[in-house]
Amino acid sequence: MTSDTVLYEVSDKVALLTLNRPDRLNAWTGELEARYFELLERAAAAPEVAAIVVTGAGKGWCAGADMDALQGIGSGGRGGSEQAMRRQMRETTDIAKPVIAAINGACAGIGMAQALFCDLRFAAAGAKFTTAFARRGLIAEHGMSWSLPRLVGPANAMDLLFSGRVVLAEEALEMGLVNRVCAPEDLVEEAVAYARDLGRFSSPTSMAVMKRQVWGHLDLQVGEASNASDELMLASLKRPDFKEGVASFLERRDPDFGPIDAEA
Repeated sequence: MTSDTVLYEVSDKVALLTLNRPDRLNAWTGELEARYFELLERAAAAPEVAAIVVTGAGKGWCAGADMDALQGIGSGGRGGSEQAMRRQMRETTDIAKPVIAAINGACAGIGMAQALFCDLRFAAAGAKFTTAFARRGLIAEHGMSWSLPRLVGPANAMDLLFSGRVVLAEEALEMGLVNRVCAPEDLVEEAVAYARDLGRFSSPTSMAVMKRQVWGHLDLQVGEASNASDELMLASLKRPDFKEGVASFLERRDPDFGPIDAEA
């Protein structure tokens, strides 16, 4: 049977994934995890999809790991990491298409970790963020010790990790944790509209290469990153997308780019 813990729909080159456990604020489970990454990979492989938006059903985006599962681990049951964390949150960065989190409500723990590995984050006004780990006797899990300081700086990251305090969307915007704050009723529409514009105006191959550059160059020295980018630029000048990009600009029309070049 197909799981309905994550819903999937495609319209106008945008795949919309909806975490669908609203009665539990979309708390993370092994079943949700498996379905989520399955659908991310489906969207990544679909030629009709240019960008991906992820949101949550109901009042939450993802309130962290399901507490029933955490209680089972804490009581001495085996299989914590094996059962609950079969996939790495960073795998989202391997998806060649833009992944935009439309954070409609509570975003905590592993939910926040996954949001940080999306490429962009739009948040509803008043949406709540918390790392939560220190308040559960845990540490900075799921790659958050790597992703969080790169977004907000080490001092802000330490604050959020040590305290586990709740940060509202407006403060999250000020510290660089999210890209945009939207009215709750407009959140998904704005995120989808942004994603639709990417599909309309931006080369899928260019975006795939840029995503690989940004995530892959975070740990390089500036010289290494610059040299690698020079080589990638020379390759891009030889692709049909460059010719089409120039022609569409001169002819004042929308570009007609091809799908992602598998050799890019």
